[in-house]
Parts: sequence; structure tokens; C-alpha cells
Amino acid sequence: MNDLIEILKYIIPSLIVCAVAFYLIKAFLDSDLKKRTLEMKQKGQNVLIPIRLQAYERVVLLLERISPTSLVMRINKPELMANQLRLKLLNSVREEFDHNLSQQLYLSSQAWELIKNAKEEVIKLINTAAADMNDDAQGQDLSKKIIELSIAQSKSPISIALEYIKNEIRELF
Repeated sequence: MNDLIEILKYIIPSLIVCAVAFYLIKAFLDSDLKKRTLEMKQKGQNVLIPIRLQAYERVVLLLERISPTSLVMRINKPELMANQLRLKLLNSVREEFDHNLSQQLYLSSQAWELIKNAKEEVIKLINTAAADMNDDAQGQDLSKKIIELSIAQSKSPISIALEYIKNEIRELF
């Protein structure tokens, strides 16, 4: 029995020292891991922020390029018939959108939904204006109708999306 007590006198303090040492080393390693993780996140943010800003810039440019007035001014040619102009306008909207599809990775889901909605509304506006045209109508007539319908909108989906994106950028940066 005395031998057991004598052994316990050495083992119990050793176990306590080992437990304290284990706890301190674990706390130090956990702290170091958190610090390294934070450093990695900061480095990632330093790379990601310029990319995100570029994505926002490209999306703003997309929205400006697919706005009905901008489209008509850029694509309309005097020799085009209304149906030809309609097809060129629709192609341009789809190409602009397809060219910027990858930007959705850097935007919020809400912002991307507003951009898709704006694109669909522009397509709808072009088709609505074209539906009122005769088969022999000139492109100039379609251009006028598109601009009239665009002006008649109380708040265009393009301006709604632009406003949302600007607010999102202000919140992030």
C-alpha cells in the first residue's frame, strides 16, 4: 500500500503537468491556426476586391449597352427594315448578356436577378414595339416606337438594376 501511495505521489503531479502542458500547447496551436486563417482570408480579399469591382463595372457597362435608347442609337441604320432591326437589337442584347455571364460569380444573387430581369424586359420591349409594326415598316419607325415605349415606362428595369448595383457597391466598399 505504501508503494502505491509512493507511486501516486509521482504519477499524479506528472499527469497534472502533462494535462496543463497539453492544454497550453493546444491553445497556442488553435490561436496560431486562427491567425493564419485570418491572414489567408485577408490575402484573398486583396485579390478578390479588384476582381469584384471589375465585375461591377462590366455589369454596369452591360446595362448601359442594353438600354433601349443606347441600343437603338448604336445599331440603327437607315437602310434597315423594322424586322431586320428587331433581329439585330435582340442579337445585340443576347450577345452582350452572354459575354458577361461569368460576372454573376462576383455579384449577389439579387443583383444578378435584377440584371436578368432587365435583359428580359428590354427584349420584351423590343418585341412589343415590333408587334405594332407593319411588315413593310422601316427601322426608323421601330426605333421611334422603342424609344417612346422606353420613355413611357415609369421606372425602367435598367435603372432599377443600376440603382441596386450602386447601392450594393456602396455597402461593400
